[in-house]
This record gives sequence, structure tokens and C-alpha cells, in this order.
Amino acid sequence: MRTLLRLYDGLISALAVVAGAGIAFAVALVIGDVALRAFGMRPPDFTVATIEYVLLYFTLFSAPYLVRKKGHVYIDALTSRLPDKPRWFADRLAYLISIITSLVFAYISFGLLVDAAQSELFDERSIDIPMWILYLPMPLAFFLVACEFGRYFIGIDTFYAERTKAQDSA
Repeated sequence: MRTLLRLYDGLISALAVVAGAGIAFAVALVIGDVALRAFGMRPPDFTVATIEYVLLYFTLFSAPYLVRKKGHVYIDALTSRLPDKPRWFADRLAYLISIITSLVFAYISFGLLVDAAQSELFDERSIDIPMWILYLPMPLAFFLVACEFGRYFIGIDTFYAERTKAQDSA
């Protein structure tokens, strides 16, 4: 079980590294595109489409890591003022809604992936890419996001650890 958890943690970290590398690649493409234009040359046609794909993959690959590191936006104006028991219930309700929503997105995107693979359609832009490649990371990313919220739900971690520690020391 410990090995499985290490592999899972490694997957989350690896996807975050790939997301970061993708952004670095997109920045390099933008710089190259602008530089070529500045020198009066024509940049490659694939630049804009490639950057759009990188942004999609970046968002999906970094999402599980951001949930784990509490690196996305959440508002706790209401729950921070609740007593312990109602706050615990509100936290679990938020986790459960997040898990269900992520699993619904994973299920729907898996269906889209299968349909795109069976239809053999292409996303036709400056480069032609099979449509299933666009959907490929979605089911995995949403499933991993659900797993990360599941960690909060079962009590492995708390989404509001910083708030709780600050309140305890006050």
C-alpha cells in the first residue's frame, strides 16, 4: 500500500512538473514568435494552436497538485465563523460536492474521449490533431482532483489547516 501511495504522489508531482515544462515551452514559443515578427520574418503557423493545447494540458495537469497544495481560490468567510461541529460538517459538505463534481466531469470527459476516438475526427487548425488528444488528459485529471478532495474528506488533511492553526494560537 505504501508503494502505491508513493506512486500516486509521484504521479501528482510528475504531472505538475510536466505542466510547468509546458508553460516554459509556451513562453519560449511566444518569445520566438514575437522575435521573428520583430525581425520581419513569418513565424511558424503552428505556434498559436500549440500554445492553446499547452494551456489546456497545463490547466488539467496542474489541477490535482493545486488541490493538494491548497493553491487555488476558496472562500471561507462563512465557515471561519462557525463553531467546530458545524464547521466540520460544512467542510465535509464542500469536499463531497467537490468530489462528486470532479467525478461527473471525469465521467463526461471519458465519454467524450471515447466518442472522439471512435469518430476519428480531427481538430483542424494550423496543425491537424486527432480530437481524442484534446480529451485525453481530462478523465485522469478530474479523477485525480476527486482523489485529492477525497483525502480531505476522509481526514488525511484539512483544506483549512492554516485557518485552524491560526485560530488555535489566538
